[in-house]
Amino acid sequence: MKGLKKMECKVEKTKNANEVKLEMTIEAEKFDGAIQKVYFKSAKYFNIPGFRKGKAPMNIVEKYYGKEIFYEDAFNELVPEELSKAVEENKLEVVSRPDIEVTQIGKGQDLKFTAVFQTKPEVELGKYKGVEINKIEYKVTEKDVAHELEHMQEHNSRLVSVEDRPVEKGDIANINFEGFVDGVAFEGGKAENHDLEIGSNTFIPGFEDQVIGMKIDEEKEINVKFPEEYFSKDLAGKDATFKVKVNEIKKKELPKLDDEFAKDVSEFDTLAELKKSIKDKQKKQNEQKAKYETQEAVMKAVCDDMKVEIPSGMIETETENMMKDMEQRLAYQGLKLEQYLQIMGKTKEDMQKEYEPQAIEAIKSRLALEAIIKAEKIEVEDKDVEEKMKEMAKNYGKENDEEFLKNENVRNYIKEGLKSEKAIEFLVENAKMKK
Repeated sequence: MKGLKKMECKVEKTKNANEVKLEMTIEAEKFDGAIQKVYFKSAKYFNIPGFRKGKAPMNIVEKYYGKEIFYEDAFNELVPEELSKAVEENKLEVVSRPDIEVTQIGKGQDLKFTAVFQTKPEVELGKYKGVEINKIEYKVTEKDVAHELEHMQEHNSRLVSVEDRPVEKGDIANINFEGFVDGVAFEGGKAENHDLEIGSNTFIPGFEDQVIGMKIDEEKEINVKFPEEYFSKDLAGKDATFKVKVNEIKKKELPKLDDEFAKDVSEFDTLAELKKSIKDKQKKQNEQKAKYETQEAVMKAVCDDMKVEIPSGMIETETENMMKDMEQRLAYQGLKLEQYLQIMGKTKEDMQKEYEPQAIEAIKSRLALEAIIKAEKIEVEDKDVEEKMKEMAKNYGKENDEEFLKNENVRNYIKEGLKSEKAIEFLVENAKMKK
């Protein structure tokens, strides 16, 4: 029996930077096998006169629907795996989906096609040791501590009914309202017993100011104009009249800042101890903020001085990943991406365009770190990888999952992450801080 020929693959660079073209030939026997495979997968769907559904032989199906009926599915069945092998064997770092052109396809023939990939670009590092940045630090002030105490007071306040005066700024006014545009009530413009904090700016601009001075049971017409950028296009920029009635007025009563307050809201016995705890916590937060911003500033300086031509495929993939992240965040809020885009009056393409600069910066940072890791021969110890692996397993509730703990993909992901962390630390340690 004649053996199968090996897949042939010729690799050549195109005229475009960071792009390669693969000329692929897959032997006829293999393509015919793929056709046979997809026939068996899809046979049950064919309904041909003279045969029970799904029982028509392949040659009859081909005669009835055309001999090309299985070509596309057979191509998709066979080619992805063969392309992956070719990429791996030729040690190509591809960063885009392939642009495929079929040059020969048919039963009993070798399958021939070309696949054009974009590849990871070469990075030419500029200055990365001793880059100069402004020293970043944040100090905790008494005002910061006082601001946090005010939040705690607000959180622990109680509402007290007011009956001897009209609505003032800072009050909670319980109101009934109905909105009209050109004398016609609009959808979503009516509510009863709605609590509105006056001065919170949660209502249409100008509305809350006109509630000030109203008394309990007083009714009034309030005239406002919807913002030009209002989420409802039917109302955006239009004048509206609201019929408003005040049902009740409440004000916040804040607890006194003393030792008793400290005991009620924390584990401390005195206000002085609570203040110290707030200050210590804010100091740690400021240190983390300064550390993060310092790393960002160093990376920006490194990226600004490097040379790299980023392929469009890398940018597309990065923006797609950003869109997926956004979609997940919206899902937690009970929103779909389509709903959000409609509210914002944007298309998916608009959002992707807006993400592009951010995507490019993220890619440049990644490529710069990879180049620095290589240049400085940065490595991490196995024990650090193991420790991080266990920490991740604990966070995901997989402490006893042997398959997870031995997963090489996860291990490599952690290893590369730790290398990047070390590279950033290296850059910061070697940076010059200007005061």
